[in-house]
Amino acid sequence: MDATLKDERSATDRLVAAWQRLPPRMRVLYIATSQRTGGWLADAFAADSASKVLLEEAVGTAAGLGRLRDQAFDAVLVSHESGELDALDLVEGYRAGGADEPIVVLGTQSEQEMAPLCYEIGADGYVCVHSTTIRNMIWVVARGIQRHQLVRDNQRFSRAEQTRLGRGRDEANRLVAQQRALLDDHQKPDTAAGEQPLNLPGQLIAHYCGLLRTYVIMGSGNLSDELERLAKLLVTTGLTAQQTMQLHLHALEELLHGLGTLSTRHVMTRADLLVIELMMHLAEGYRRRYQERVHPPLQRLLPGFE
Repeated sequence: MDATLKDERSATDRLVAAWQRLPPRMRVLYIATSQRTGGWLADAFAADSASKVLLEEAVGTAAGLGRLRDQAFDAVLVSHESGELDALDLVEGYRAGGADEPIVVLGTQSEQEMAPLCYEIGADGYVCVHSTTIRNMIWVVARGIQRHQLVRDNQRFSRAEQTRLGRGRDEANRLVAQQRALLDDHQKPDTAAGEQPLNLPGQLIAHYCGLLRTYVIMGSGNLSDELERLAKLLVTTGLTAQQTMQLHLHALEELLHGLGTLSTRHVMTRADLLVIELMMHLAEGYRRRYQERVHPPLQRLLPGFE
């Protein structure tokens, strides 16, 4: 099994397990007001043993942002007090600065009124201190932590996938360049290096491009007859092996150019199989034509006319 796939599955399993339970330990910063300090909150967290919450406190926006700038926390709680500390402005500005810590707003207004506003400015949740339980608050904070971990893991996987795809494209381009160089070595002296298929009908080029795309998706199982018919057509028109290879490389480069997120390794493997199978049909077609010229069929006389 591919190591990258195993790592992704392992990470997924860990995330699923994490969502099924509370983190054993959370380091949380509480940005409070001078009127509502965090003593009551620390006592409430200490009374619930479901998760160990290490609560630190900063009074006011400036002190809170200073702590966040200098230290790392698993999550942030912000007290919303009209006229003293506007949590919505704080969170919106903090998110605009690129911060991604989980943030939960605490206030006295109803969740129906405040929760949508908090989500819209980038907070991970809102808790009404008059109607919630401490266990619910712990779960809200934990869900915020888990969601941000999921986002970070997804971004890391995306970067790794982009790196893998980039390396695959570089390798594919290198292989195509090698095949073109090999083809150039067998060109006639008066033929320009790297020349694209010449004097080929556009319909033929389009047909082969479509055939290559289909072959990459379906494989050879359903296209053997189609390849044999194509080879007969190429033999009939007198197309050489070099011209056929030029046609193939032209179609392959177009396919790689518009590949998107498909695996280049898969495309190159299927493309190699296609051109090998086509060349086998082409060689067999020319062999039969040669045999027919060397040993043309004899017309036998009817009985009685011998």
